[in-house]
Amino acid sequence: MSKDDLRRYLQLGRDSLLWKLEGLSEYDIRRPLVPTGTNLLGLVKHVASVEAGYFGDTFGRPFPEPLPWMDDDADVNADMWVTPQESREDIAGLYRRVWAHSDVTIEALDLDAPGRVPWWKPQSADVTLHRILIHMIAETERHCGHADILRESVDGAAGWRPDSSNLAFATAEEFRAFHDRIERAAREAPDRA
Repeated sequence: MSKDDLRRYLQLGRDSLLWKLEGLSEYDIRRPLVPTGTNLLGLVKHVASVEAGYFGDTFGRPFPEPLPWMDDDADVNADMWVTPQESREDIAGLYRRVWAHSDVTIEALDLDAPGRVPWWKPQSADVTLHRILIHMIAETERHCGHADILRESVDGAAGWRPDSSNLAFATAEEFRAFHDRIERAAREAPDRA
């Protein structure tokens, strides 16, 4: 797979993650929707922050803006939620600036260019751009999966992107019938524990 292919997959994930914010209220993009506190805008802030590190510090090309929530003395999980003073536009704009910075790094380096992830264990900290591209695609898509579930729980919107849901059913009625079928199967299954 070429560097262009890898960058395209990364961009698809980036776009999908931002799409999950569209059309929702400020409250709905910020509110914790599961017991761990995971929320849509916090996922974007987190992914932007880690991408800034992986394509920045790892290759000696630090992201030029301060990310105080990533400092050693920051609160635990400060990158996973958004303060009232931070706007949707602030976080989405940060993410776009991070990926522009990352794309310059990706363009400038060969896939086998060496880097070092300072926060990884010493025995695995030496990496290549290829490895970090794959790692960041996986990281982004993992959090896109979280965002899929969170968004669906807010307003029922689901799928990969606005122009291609990548889902088996098209209507709420089809999904409801599918859901009910699974629920029946779950209730009818004998307890094997």
